[in-house]
Amino acid sequence: MSTTWLVRYGAVPEVGRFVLRADVPLERGAAVVVRTHRGRQLGEALEAVSASKAEETDFEIVRPATADDQAAEARLKSRCEAEFYEWCRRIVLWNLSLELIDLERTLDDEKLILYVLTERGPATTTLALQAAAEGLGIIEVQPVTAAGLVAVSSGGCGSGGCGCSP
Repeated sequence: MSTTWLVRYGAVPEVGRFVLRADVPLERGAAVVVRTHRGRQLGEALEAVSASKAEETDFEIVRPATADDQAAEARLKSRCEAEFYEWCRRIVLWNLSLELIDLERTLDDEKLILYVLTERGPATTTLALQAAAEGLGIIEVQPVTAAGLVAVSSGGCGSGGCGCSP
């Protein structure tokens, strides 16, 4: 039996609907490993959603987080804090009109998410392309405004359409 949960995840928090396919009891506030559009991340279970409010979703609660998951997340967060000013330097060096506000790595350390204070546009695409050209790994640039995260449009460069991550 599957249930749908609201889960908060991400350095700049998002709330999404996640399917829990296993018969595992969860409580509000439980740390969980989730599969999102970015990869595996840690999240916080907020509330089970009634069947009438459940929607189909590709997001999944993989399992309750273990002590090892939480330790890995702490190491990745510490690494991001250490890398923050180097990324700020790169943005200045590449002459981009962006303000970096946070970094986050997926739990498997496969992807780095750069949260920048701006609308989606040429500068965010250039940042993703420049990072790829420098061989800096899989980078996703996530614009953030005062209203919150800027939605990813479909197609085109900067949204994954050219082989780079948005």
